[in-house]
Amino acid sequence: MSSQCEVAGKNAAGAPLGFFERYLTLWVLLCIVAGTLLGLHAPEAAQVVGALEVAHVNIPVGLLIWVMIIPMLMKIDFSSLRELYTQRASMGITLFVNWAVKPFTMALLGWLFIKHVFAPWLPAAELDSYMAGLILLGAAPCTAMVFVWSNLCNGNANFTLTQVAVNDLVMVFAFAPIVALLLGVSSIPVPWDTLLLSVLMYVVIPLVIAQFIRARVIQRGAVAFQATLAKSAPFSIVALLATLVLLFSFQGEAIVEQPLIIAMLAVPIFLQTLFIAGLGYWLNRKWQVRHDVAGPSAMIGASNFFELAVAVAIVLYGFNSGAALATVVGVLIEVPVMLWLVRTVNRSRDWYNRALHRA
Repeated sequence: MSSQCEVAGKNAAGAPLGFFERYLTLWVLLCIVAGTLLGLHAPEAAQVVGALEVAHVNIPVGLLIWVMIIPMLMKIDFSSLRELYTQRASMGITLFVNWAVKPFTMALLGWLFIKHVFAPWLPAAELDSYMAGLILLGAAPCTAMVFVWSNLCNGNANFTLTQVAVNDLVMVFAFAPIVALLLGVSSIPVPWDTLLLSVLMYVVIPLVIAQFIRARVIQRGAVAFQATLAKSAPFSIVALLATLVLLFSFQGEAIVEQPLIIAMLAVPIFLQTLFIAGLGYWLNRKWQVRHDVAGPSAMIGASNFFELAVAVAIVLYGFNSGAALATVVGVLIEVPVMLWLVRTVNRSRDWYNRALHRA
């Protein structure tokens, strides 16, 4: 089955994109605008949906993420996981970039732009709060959304799942100490229930559901399985767009009332995303890693576990804090930039593979 998925991925890579996929960036931007307007003109409705949460994890957003990633998780073939030992170099690159580089470069860029370059134009009382939000983003590499980016760049589904699982395990132990270190305090009250529930909701439960569906459908044969994947794929994109509408409806007023602050917070996040993606992609090419593994390896660090970052920012600093705003700006920047990076990874496949052929 893994070979069939690889063939399907190759075919998808060579096939022309449909109208909807070709202009996905446009639909994303329209949904961001729609969500912002909804939060601006119907804040009561947004607040009602935003209040539907457990341990600061929003239930509607969580359900949409299930719809988004379950079709992708159905591609995972656990019988092929033994092959991932051969990709241990890429797993090492993932962990190195995510935990030895990313949190510290985010803190450095935040210090440079928030505390120095843009400091005269930002509210002095919120500088530390903005910095905290950026640090929370930098210390929370992607979990759920990486399945979307991996799928769009024809990434290896088994490797994507494994690196997410390993990354989440490291996050349980490393998130709080790194955030505490970068905030310059001896301890920080991290909401462990939020962290563990997020991992349960965004990885464990949808994975169980996806594998149950996979087992039932695959009994009808490979053709039926591929047909099911094709039929379920549009649900992922629709759920992604609906998630964006919800997230931005929660912060509609803040986004409209503070456009200059949004733009200044976006600069370090944008530069960080490009740097981390480029570093991960380059290291994988240098170590002769297959392209379908290098893609998701680069994407997991460039993207953020924004669900966790937003939740922790609200818990520690408040819903209307600079930290919460900074984490939401992370979502605003991430989706369009990650779509562009996915396109870059796909278009650079031949350039990337030339290094492998020379070896």
